Amino acid sequence: MKEELLPWTEKYRPKHLGEVIGQKEVVKHLRAFVKKKSMPNLLFAGPPGIGKTTCALALANEIFGEKLGGNFLELNASDERGIDVVRGKIKDFARSIALGDVPFKLIFLDEADALTSDAQHALRRTMEQYSAMTRFIMSCNYSSKIIEPLQSRCGMMRFTLLEEEDMRKLIEMVGKKEGIKIDAEAYGALFYSSDGDMRRILNILQGAALATDHIKEETIYKISSRARPKEIQEMLELALEGKFKEAREKLNKLMIEYGLSGEDVIVQMYREVIKMESIPNDKKPFIVDKIGEYNFRLVEGANERIQIEALLAQFVLCKGKE
Repeated sequence: MKEELLPWTEKYRPKHLGEVIGQKEVVKHLRAFVKKKSMPNLLFAGPPGIGKTTCALALANEIFGEKLGGNFLELNASDERGIDVVRGKIKDFARSIALGDVPFKLIFLDEADALTSDAQHALRRTMEQYSAMTRFIMSCNYSSKIIEPLQSRCGMMRFTLLEEEDMRKLIEMVGKKEGIKIDAEAYGALFYSSDGDMRRILNILQGAALATDHIKEETIYKISSRARPKEIQEMLELALEGKFKEAREKLNKLMIEYGLSGEDVIVQMYREVIKMESIPNDKKPFIVDKIGEYNFRLVEGANERIQIEALLAQFVLCKGKE
């Protein structure tokens, strides 16, 4: 695929460990593995979009170089999650001999927390059988979903959310290479909309760049289907002042103008409630408790419009408890 047609998440994915943004401690350990051409099985854990897959691919590139193709197998466990994959593809690759001067092959299992329990137990046995010739890297969002026998056979590396300064450097570099101007306020909107997910930032940025080469704050919020924090705060303040009708009208505008889902609205409510100084601290526990309750209702499949309006009604009732 031509480079100009690639998604920016792939176009600007670091190819070597020295290009990885953030994760300094993790990169330091991975460089030591490259230097020694030896490594244990590894478990990468952390939120999405912060460099787990990038680090695994960069490590493989540096260890194997031109011999990467025959020595490296990448599988997404969310697609191939059953025991047959472990007994088939993974076992067949693991038992073959490594090519070149590196004494082992490498299997990368992305989203390993999606593997079924049976598949994880079968993988544990495969790890033991072929430990002399194959190493495994598993990445997951939740290490608690990986069975203990697998965790104990891997070196755990925890990935942290990227700092705004690190994300800013990459955004500036992409903006320069793509010839787009990014307003100062748009940076703040990108950080807010991404929740520390660099992949999401690049997707939002690419979507905005298709519409204009001068990216403003409002463009980012519309592309990312996020409301401005101030608008969420205004809706909450109206409800807490007892103005249910006005708060409901604000909600209608947010859901229509930005195309927000009920869950999007609830997540943004939670983020703003914690920060809002206009809400007394003694009311925040009640509000957060209600947000959690109504979020659960949405996850269980309740009508989102009814539930969000009912949540606003709870905030109105909160005023009456003073």
